[in-house]
Amino acid sequence: MANHKNHEHENDAPKPRGSWAGILASVLAALLIGSLAGAVVMLLLAPQSGKKTRRKLRRQSHKLREQTAETVEDALDQARDKSHQITHDVRKQAEELEHRGQAMLDGQKGR
Repeated sequence: MANHKNHEHENDAPKPRGSWAGILASVLAALLIGSLAGAVVMLLLAPQSGKKTRRKLRRQSHKLREQTAETVEDALDQARDKSHQITHDVRKQAEELEHRGQAMLDGQKGR
């Protein structure tokens, strides 16, 4: 019975959050799927000739590639900024803990 209760507490532990790489992969997959769906719909509903449609698709795919590259670069920039902010915050907290620990040590030495 005690083992059963311990097992229940293990399930209550907070789950780790998704990583930036996972989020970025999801965004890119959504962009790709949406782009493909849009291209298929455009082909099916295109009132132009095949030659004009292919030319339009080439232009659209080029624009989409550029937009995707910009989106990925923006996401990477945001991830870098967030990473730098977290690193800064952790260092600041570590310094504060070091100062508090030193103050406690100095207080104990004084006693």
